[in-house]
Amino acid sequence: MSSAKPPIPEILIPPTIENPARVKAIIPSVFVKPPASIRRLYQLEKEIQDRSPEERRQLRQDKAKPILENLKAKLKLEQSLVLPKSSYGKAIGYALRHWEALNRYLGDGDLAIDNNACEREIRSVAIGRKNWLFVGSKAGGEWAAILYSIIQTCRACKVEPWAYLKDVLSKIHTTPKEKIGELTPRTWRRNRA
Repeated sequence: MSSAKPPIPEILIPPTIENPARVKAIIPSVFVKPPASIRRLYQLEKEIQDRSPEERRQLRQDKAKPILENLKAKLKLEQSLVLPKSSYGKAIGYALRHWEALNRYLGDGDLAIDNNACEREIRSVAIGRKNWLFVGSKAGGEWAAILYSIIQTCRACKVEPWAYLKDVLSKIHTTPKEKIGELTPRTWRRNRA
């Protein structure tokens, strides 16, 4: 296995730049590698989607974690080669600053690799934003946001919102603080199965 870096396609090099060091600073040497790593991670997620949460967690630890560790090492190397204020430099900085959050899904088989499902769900929030200017008060807006969040979480967990709210609202006042986590839609669904 060769450790030589792949050549940068000439089409990516701006013709006005003649200084090779400057070219290296603008166009990262592993420019095409991170997307391949990301594709491997998503392919793994596709392969394990029908497994149990514990199996997904274990497979992520065994297979995805090394890919991410390799990607982090490459990003750190690239960070030293690119201009920090360039778009790529900013993207690398963002990824490294949020590395722990970006890797959180490795330790929980119930978490998705990304938040795309959440973003699809909140699209209706953005569309309805003008209609919600008239919720009555700031407190009304906060309650509307809480209820919307609960309903969307129920839908994401395949829980019927009305049945969930009816049951949980009758129990919430008698549930001890240390057991309140049992009333989340995901846990509620597991306990009722």
